[in-house]
Amino acid sequence: MLRRAWFFLALLLAGCQPPLQRLQQLSAAHAHRVEIYPTAPFPLALSLPQQAPAASHLRVYLEGEGHAWATASQPSLDPSPHQLLLAELALSDPQPSVYLARPCQFVSAPACRPALWTDRRFAAEVLASLDQALEQLKRRYGNPSFELIGYSGGGALALLLAARRDDVELVQTLAGNLTPTQWTQLLHLRLLQDAREPLSERARLAQIPQRHLAGAADPIVPPQLLELYRRQLGPANCLEIAVLPGVSHAEGWAQAWPQWRDRPLRCQP
Repeated sequence: MLRRAWFFLALLLAGCQPPLQRLQQLSAAHAHRVEIYPTAPFPLALSLPQQAPAASHLRVYLEGEGHAWATASQPSLDPSPHQLLLAELALSDPQPSVYLARPCQFVSAPACRPALWTDRRFAAEVLASLDQALEQLKRRYGNPSFELIGYSGGGALALLLAARRDDVELVQTLAGNLTPTQWTQLLHLRLLQDAREPLSERARLAQIPQRHLAGAADPIVPPQLLELYRRQLGPANCLEIAVLPGVSHAEGWAQAWPQWRDRPLRCQP
């Protein structure tokens, strides 16, 4: 009985910790450390390996929307994710990997406003900060190429980054919002403000190897979005999609992802 009481007390205390502190503790447990990169217009939080990776290929995990909404109609004042699902996937990856948070997650700035993680989540200024973070990583580690892994809305941003850069060799997404335009139509939501649409770069994206995984039980980013993206993208050099049974938007990825992350792509001949 006493052990159970201590267990629930530990959970309660963990829930009271500031998001940055929880990320720092998780990082330290996996031989990573949290740093803040001074990108513009938003500084970004990253979790980096304590030892510089020797591999030339660097995986970067791009976070989703986090805690964007406090209620169905009220934006959150702090978009930092309450559950560190993607950070845990990144830090437990045996390959050299970096966890990259979205603007205003874990670290605030004068330009942080709720619109940034709601209506403007795919706007130009968001993409600019993430792109600068990749440049700083490349200067630091000297890696000639990236693999981008995007979760939820991080999937659209991974595709947009890959379309504008020439050093992204592979994109993988988990419950990825691959096309914000089709997503808002599918869920009957209002259009997002200044949202960059990956499919506007379809000619470039068709040349980039990519794998997209969706949960069969995901109502937030429904698996139908995969087929809509494939259809709109058109002929592609190397595109694989899969719908995973028993996986939802936030559940099942810890078990599913290790089975997929290093699996070679099944490209169409």
